Amino acid sequence: MSARTSSSSPADLADWSAAELLEAYARRTVSPVEVTNAVIARIEAYEPSLQALYAYDPESALKAARESERRWGAGDAKALDGVPATIKENIATKGTPVPLGTSARPLMPAEEDAPSAARLREDGVVILAKTTMPDYGMLSSGLSSFHPLARNPWDLSKNPGGSSAGAGAAAAAGYGPFHIGTDIGGSIRLPAAWCGVFGLKPSFGRIPIDPTYYGRVAGPMTRTVRDAALMMTSLTRPDVRDPMSLPYQELPWLDLDIDVKGLRIGLMMEAGLGLPLDPEVRAAVQAAAKAFADAGATVEEMRPFITREMLDGLDDFWRQRAWMDIGALTNEERSRVLPYILKWAEGGKSLTGAQVYAGINQMMVMRHAAVAATHRFDFVLSPVAPNVAYEAELASPIHDPERPFEHIGYTVAFNMSDQPAASVNAGFTKAGLPIGLQVIGRRFDDVGVLRLSQAWEQMCPDKRPWPKL
Repeated sequence: MSARTSSSSPADLADWSAAELLEAYARRTVSPVEVTNAVIARIEAYEPSLQALYAYDPESALKAARESERRWGAGDAKALDGVPATIKENIATKGTPVPLGTSARPLMPAEEDAPSAARLREDGVVILAKTTMPDYGMLSSGLSSFHPLARNPWDLSKNPGGSSAGAGAAAAAGYGPFHIGTDIGGSIRLPAAWCGVFGLKPSFGRIPIDPTYYGRVAGPMTRTVRDAALMMTSLTRPDVRDPMSLPYQELPWLDLDIDVKGLRIGLMMEAGLGLPLDPEVRAAVQAAAKAFADAGATVEEMRPFITREMLDGLDDFWRQRAWMDIGALTNEERSRVLPYILKWAEGGKSLTGAQVYAGINQMMVMRHAAVAATHRFDFVLSPVAPNVAYEAELASPIHDPERPFEHIGYTVAFNMSDQPAASVNAGFTKAGLPIGLQVIGRRFDDVGVLRLSQAWEQMCPDKRPWPKL
């Protein structure tokens, strides 16, 4: 078993891919109840160390698995029937509070499933738990004032990334094949990179979400590209609650073959700002680019396009947006917010309307710059982050709320530009930490990103067993 493939050994059903499970269910060689029990056993063994889950409900999961088993037996199985899954905490599931990672919010049960949760449930997916996140989803780590500290299964002293922190850890640990995260600046791709799994930030609007917000998307986090494609067949169905969603298209999600020969691929090795690129990350991404060139693609290095003014403008806008929520709290409620996040958000309270407008305008400048820099390529490759996983107790790689985004220079622009972008494992450092390769597509070419990601998944020479705790 590798960091991009599953095992089909019956000894470890928790490690089977969704594609393998669905085939075995159809042949009646494995049952959803057996698989759910295997995943529950994995969670009970690993979760005391990882702390990736919230609202874990094994009894409800087993009930859903028994219902799935009956449907398979009656020949009435749904599209993804019996596949175990987790859902990020900020994606509402009926009856479960949505604290958004912070102790400052009241714990009010959600009235209904958000679109992503609803689609998976409609298709027979077995939902085991929600996954943890940092306060308001505004950190690239698992540090939270509400949830226990989430850790990285490859090295428990490191964090799994964020804000889809628990989702990344759960996927790498084998808490079932399907996991959903959200991403507004890198929150799917960063934990996918640092946990060695696959994560797709789809085109803005491709997957309906509620509530919607500028640049924010939901997307799959899985061990294999094909499992993410299976999730996309479900997650992309329309939902009237998202007025910013794209018109629904029946896309060939499971047609993942691609001829690399003749593709024009851009290579963005420098973000243009932020932390310096780790030499081991640089070497892994360059090796991937060389492999595509050797397979017949034309690879051309491209210049960075993000400027300090763009990133600082985005920082101003996001700080003020956070302060609108945090500043409205009572003093007692505000005291429960993670201190790092509180200090960061306080930087927004004195911003003028002109400064906030200038900030959101810089986000538009970033959007135009991303499309202008990448439009002549079929795809662009880059690091996901300049660094690998860092200490679990830190809020960010440099742990400074005055410099919070020095590690998202490779990812954030593609939220602003609506372009699909994925993280696929590119190998490991000498210390055994995963490295993420970012695959960026043209706007709305989500299927193409999946195809090129699977091509690399098959080509990558550094295949290792999944971590065992």
